[in-house]
Amino acid sequence: MSSKNKIGWNFDNSYSNLPKSFVYEISPVPVKQPELVILNYDLANKMGLDFSNINNKELAKIFSGNSLPKGAKSIAQAYAGHQFGHFTMLGDGRAVLLGEHISKNNQRLDIQFKGSGQTPFSRNGDGRAALSPMLREYLISEAMYSLNIPTTRSLAVVKTGEKVIREKPLKGAILTRVASSHIRVGTFQFISTRENLNELNTLVNYTIKRHYPDISKSKNKAFDLLSKLIDKQIELVVNWMRVGFVHGVMNTDNMAISGETIDYGPCAFMDSFNLGTCFSSIDHMGRYAYGNQPAVAKWNLARFAECLLTLINPRKDDALKMATELIDKFDKIYEEKWFSMMKNKLGLIGDDKEDNVLIFKLLEIMKKQELDYTNTFLFLMEQEIDSKKNYQNEKFDNWKVKWQKRLTKDSNKLMQQNNPIVIPRNHIVESVLKSAESNDLKPFNDLLQALKNPYTNQKILNKYRSPAQKTHEKYQTFCGT
Repeated sequence: MSSKNKIGWNFDNSYSNLPKSFVYEISPVPVKQPELVILNYDLANKMGLDFSNINNKELAKIFSGNSLPKGAKSIAQAYAGHQFGHFTMLGDGRAVLLGEHISKNNQRLDIQFKGSGQTPFSRNGDGRAALSPMLREYLISEAMYSLNIPTTRSLAVVKTGEKVIREKPLKGAILTRVASSHIRVGTFQFISTRENLNELNTLVNYTIKRHYPDISKSKNKAFDLLSKLIDKQIELVVNWMRVGFVHGVMNTDNMAISGETIDYGPCAFMDSFNLGTCFSSIDHMGRYAYGNQPAVAKWNLARFAECLLTLINPRKDDALKMATELIDKFDKIYEEKWFSMMKNKLGLIGDDKEDNVLIFKLLEIMKKQELDYTNTFLFLMEQEIDSKKNYQNEKFDNWKVKWQKRLTKDSNKLMQQNNPIVIPRNHIVESVLKSAESNDLKPFNDLLQALKNPYTNQKILNKYRSPAQKTHEKYQTFCGT
């Protein structure tokens, strides 16, 4: 038996059996000198994969695409998307889906290479990725998983031994991404433009079977699928807001139908609380700023609804009315979920008519005094932080007195479950990525380890708690393409 068979791959490739318009069969482009950078053994174990007897050279071949696992059927997926509000025909321009691995828990998981070379959707791009952005996605996606936020995950990063040209030559790399699927709002947009009702029905049925089997016998599958996705995306964005996460590129092709966070391009975490926080170098108008994320999610869902109108009701006016009524519920549901989340962060158990005032007053103080979002809640939980003097002022003291009157014996436990002690601080992420570029992976691995238990107070976390020193220079992130 070959070493690849011993690993435990169990491919069953249902997406590649969809109509040809959905996919393009293509193999990853081989690379010159693959070298394993990191492999996620914890995730591999959960997936029922065993790499313990495979040497690094063989692993590098597998995760670069130079040696494909048995049963893989590699494809590039077709999709479209509204990018910063403008509609574009897209597709996997630098990614190849190896297939769907069925885990030991019977989960169907997409295995995708990101940075695996040109495809028919590359649009003049080189189809490659650089080491730093791939390690960033590995780090942040694993951090999000540990923060209990639905997310795609990262199985491996391999250096290609080739250079990619961006502003300057960079080390090439391939990330192996694991997702419950890569079906996006943009997938539906692509099929919708083809105006083929059979294909649209096929996609709806396939998506429901894969992600929402509880509505498979529904009398109006499209309507119920829209309703499911509204709930899923609200839960997801509320979770982002809870930890101060800024996705940075909420295009419709980056909204997964599974409800997972996907695509960690110019993402970052907020330090000082400000709804206008925006890091992406290409988001000049702040479209995807921290405080805009709920509104963008609603806008994306409206685009999803447009794709389904013909299936929701054959009468156009009725379909539009039904879909609009559903989308219009977004604000009320989001508001309720957001208030509930903020109450959990503040340990407010039960209901009190003054809770809203307490929440908004704190956020107002945090913004005016430029207080760190994560550490403010740690200060309230009496955790060790190095900037306690920031909270020693009359306004904060007055607010704190009112807040403390509202607490109960279980408040602290509730706060501990909802407030991370550590997040991937932007300046620290940049520092460990810089070291990794210079072949020193220890800082990267140390940070990765610290992020594994973000709600548990440990000494290992102390050096990762502090926000960056305030400077006049704006921190910027880049999408890596």
